[in-house]
Amino acid sequence: MKKDIHPSNYRPVVFKDMSNDEIFISRSTVNARETIEIDGVTYPLVKLEITSSSHPFYTGKQTLVDTAGRVDKFRNRYGDRKKK
Repeated sequence: MKKDIHPSNYRPVVFKDMSNDEIFISRSTVNARETIEIDGVTYPLVKLEITSSSHPFYTGKQTLVDTAGRVDKFRNRYGDRKKK
């Protein structure tokens, strides 16, 4: 491995999802204003509005729009123009 390729502030950081209070620890260079203590170790804390644990795409709670119903409704109202 190459030496000295990471910045000097590359360290473990806690990311907290504010919508469901889930936390995870990852390494990052992000600047943090707050700290949090987990298992006796103090980490920088970064608060996030949404993460993969609360995003509708990853949780499976995404609503799907029925476009086929809209197309059928349009065809019923205006008919098929290719019949001419």
